[in-house]
Amino acid sequence: MKYIKQMFTAVLMVLPLTLVYMQNANASIHVFACEPAWGALTKVLGGDDVSVYTATNAFQDPHHIQARPGLIAKMRRADLIACTGAQLEIGWLPVLLRQAGNGRVQPGQPGNFAATDYVTMLEKPASVDRSQGDVHPGGNPHIQTDPHNIAKVAKALADTLARIDSSHAADYRKRYQDFDKRWQAAMARWDKEAAPLRGMKIVVHHKNWVYLVHWLGLKEVAALEAKPGVPPSAGHLSEVLKQLKNQPSRMVIRAAYQESRPDEWLSEHAHIPAVKLPFTVGGTDGAKDLFGLYDDTIARLLKGAK
Repeated sequence: MKYIKQMFTAVLMVLPLTLVYMQNANASIHVFACEPAWGALTKVLGGDDVSVYTATNAFQDPHHIQARPGLIAKMRRADLIACTGAQLEIGWLPVLLRQAGNGRVQPGQPGNFAATDYVTMLEKPASVDRSQGDVHPGGNPHIQTDPHNIAKVAKALADTLARIDSSHAADYRKRYQDFDKRWQAAMARWDKEAAPLRGMKIVVHHKNWVYLVHWLGLKEVAALEAKPGVPPSAGHLSEVLKQLKNQPSRMVIRAAYQESRPDEWLSEHAHIPAVKLPFTVGGTDGAKDLFGLYDDTIARLLKGAK
């Protein structure tokens, strides 16, 4: 009897893993998502027809990822890659593509999807050189901080899934229609909830909030990085503190993956709250999915503005 009980317990432990394996085995296509937002979106649109691997998490800087052998192996198997584009992944994605040798997902192929191809890019520089810091020639790539961009990318991604896996095209389009209906309603709610934030002045840690600022009508008055991608120096932080005497700010915001000490220093000396935002899916306990990402972002901004 004891032996039977032990065997039953072992089966219960293995069963969830077996079900996951079976689901992945039955999936029509394998998707390599570069960032959590696109992994989450692909799962919503793809359902059981896709197996999604997300290469990064919300606590990693998406600019700086190592092209590990495990990532190469996942890339080699992919039928579709869903990435941000606009050179956000320039430091690691080309290496993966080259090492994987997977013709289905190379640039220009149907299996290569870049989200930034489907939205209006902001902060396009007139010229770019290394002295400017981490500046992207195609524009600021952090489009996931505005839900209106998610809506545009969702339509394009659903169409891409339908083209690659035409036998399930009707399913992808049906899931998209369901998602879009819920998303449009959520955006109307978020716009209403965030109305008190319009015109509020903020300091940012890194220049990765331009789409959030544009969406909510915020006013960015300073950045803790003197140049994008260059860690905040004590001298520049002092300059920002002086600037805030003439341009008072309500808060300083940072992404979940960024070092908190510069924000906390400014918070203490300028007497304004330091607010951590999820930035992408998984960045906070409240941002477990795309809807939670914006629910939690707005809730944290409203709390910081009190």
